[in-house]
This record gives sequence, C-alpha cells and structure tokens, in this order.
Amino acid sequence: MSTQFQAFKNKVEHCLCSPGDGVFTVNTAKERKAALRNKLYGQTENVDPLWRDSLNELPNSPHKAVMLGISSDCGGGILRGANWGPLFVRSALIDQQPQCHSFDLGDVRVIPHLLHDKYLNNATISNCQKALYGDENNDYYVSPLSITEDVCDSFYATFKDKGIFGIGGDHSISYPLTKAYLKAKREQGKRTAIIHFDAHTDLLVERLGIDLCFGSWCTHILEFLPAPHHLIQFGIRSSGKPKAHWESTFGVKQHWAAEIIERGAKAVAAETIAQLKADNVDEVYVSFDIDALDAEFASATGTPEDNGLTPQHALDILSAIADEFPITGADMMEIAPFTDSSLVGQSSSETTLREGAKISAFLISAMNK
Repeated sequence: MSTQFQAFKNKVEHCLCSPGDGVFTVNTAKERKAALRNKLYGQTENVDPLWRDSLNELPNSPHKAVMLGISSDCGGGILRGANWGPLFVRSALIDQQPQCHSFDLGDVRVIPHLLHDKYLNNATISNCQKALYGDENNDYYVSPLSITEDVCDSFYATFKDKGIFGIGGDHSISYPLTKAYLKAKREQGKRTAIIHFDAHTDLLVERLGIDLCFGSWCTHILEFLPAPHHLIQFGIRSSGKPKAHWESTFGVKQHWAAEIIERGAKAVAAETIAQLKADNVDEVYVSFDIDALDAEFASATGTPEDNGLTPQHALDILSAIADEFPITGADMMEIAPFTDSSLVGQSSSETTLREGAKISAFLISAMNK
C-alpha cells in the first residue's frame, strides 16, 4: 500500500461515511437505509468496518468509475429533498441496472445546515470539526462543498486513471466535482469540456448574495475550462433571458430543449461532436440535472419543467458523444424522491428514479470504458 494511497484512505475514513449514510437523519427512512446496507453488505448493522475494509480494494478495482454520494441540498432553494438522492439512486441502480458496476467510495459526511467553509467563521468551523470528527484541532473541512473538493483533489492525485461519478444532492455540488476534475485534467495536459444537461442555465453570478449555489455553479467553473465555450448546455428552457444573452455574456454554447426537439437529438449531437473535435477536446465530463427531462419523466425534483427532453433525447446525445470521446467524470443531480410535485396523471418519484438510474448507468458504463 503506497504512502499516497494511505494518506488518501485516511482522509476518506475521516471525511466520508458508508454509502447511503451521508444524509443526516434520526428516524426518517431508517428502513430504506437498512435496505441499502443489506443490498451492499448482506447485513444492516455494523457496516462501517466493512466499508472501511472495502477501501483497501480501490487501487486494484477493475472499475474506472468511482461513486461518491453528496447528500446536501443546502445549495438549492426551491423545493428541498435532493439530499435523499444518493440513497435512492444507489438502490435504484442495484435493483434496476444490475449490469452497472462501479467502486463505491461512500458518502460525504454532511452537516445539513452548511454549504461551503468560506461562509463560516473560525468558531463555527471549530464547533463543526468537533461535531464531525470529535476534534476541533484538525485540518479537515466541515462543509459539503469544501469536503467534496478536498476529497476529489486527493482522489485525482492518487488515481489518474479513474474518475468520480457524483450523486447529489442539489446542483451546487457539481461545483467542487467539476472544479477538482478540471484542475486535475489540466495538470495532466488534457483538454476538457463539460456537457451539461439542465432546464436552467445555472449561470447566475450569485443568488440572494450567495455566489456558490444551484443556480450559479456553472459561472464559477468557467475559469477552469480551456475556454468558456467548452461548457456545452443541453435542454435549457426556463430562463428570463434568451439564448443569445447567455452565449454572448459568458461565451458558453447552448442547445435549448425546443431546438433539440425540433432538429432532433442526433443532429444536435453531430454538431456538438464537430465542435469538440475542432476544439481538440480529449475528455469530457457530464453533469446531468434530472430536470433537463420533461416533467412527465422527472417530477420528483426541486424545479420540474414542462416542454423538456425525453430520456431518449438525452441518451441519443450521450451515446453519440461517448462513441467519439472518453467520458471520464460525471454526476447525477437534483433527484428529490420525497418531493414529487406532479399532478394527478403525471409521473411519480418512481419514474424519476427509474429514468435517473437509466442515465446514471449509461454514464457509469461509459466511464468504465
């Protein structure tokens, strides 16, 4: 066991916990946690030692996709509940996509009131360090975005041939996931692009005075891309400003939902592939907000939107891109299983989870290639 891996493992054992345990609860959904533990470990109690032992298998794991859950919805702000995503998506993958395999790193240990350490004073950080780690005199971060970036930085420094598949959580979580990924790839000399599926642009500079949130994370990762237009967005339809505003202001590339529906997913995918090749992109990261799908398929989310993509639209675009470029990082965000805002006759949370698991399985399989 290398010294570098041992240092990484030590950080993981402090900052993460076993899969599904990242969401802070007392009694809520206790039986669902027990069910996931039984699926993963064959028992419902005393799984922490089993999870810790499993970490030793990571260096020799045949899977390039490494799953990380971040059960935080503090960076959201419409309808909460995305913190349950990691628990429910894992269960859906096991039950509905048994052919899909990845190494499960576990969940970030989340204090549900926190977002990023930069918003905290020293006294609060010390109190939270004591709560999370039993020691107020340590160097570990305490907020989910800060912990995620730190763990991912260490991961990419230790495993250059593997990638993180993140499960959220609200979309603010994609900020540390993509930032760590882009920094690591830049250091490796790789040219990257972010493929972003969403009903919303997430290109605010700040929301209500907070600069890192579900509506602004894209703005703050642009500086880590080779160029702004290496952020390519699909499925946009809920915006107070037209497409031309976002593309001219930020330099990104967008394909709105109406365009994809009218032109066809394959035509849009072909245009995207041509762009990626012209930009000499080596690898891509896919960030998928479930509300990119029409509310008929994804109602259990904080901001469901009509007139969106079908799952087949998304899979057609992803399949075409995956045939031409390695997908080496990805995430699935904003599935809120207890927040089904559908009307009678529309889809249920089970539908949202099914479609989310289907797309997640595709991304994990693509990463494993």
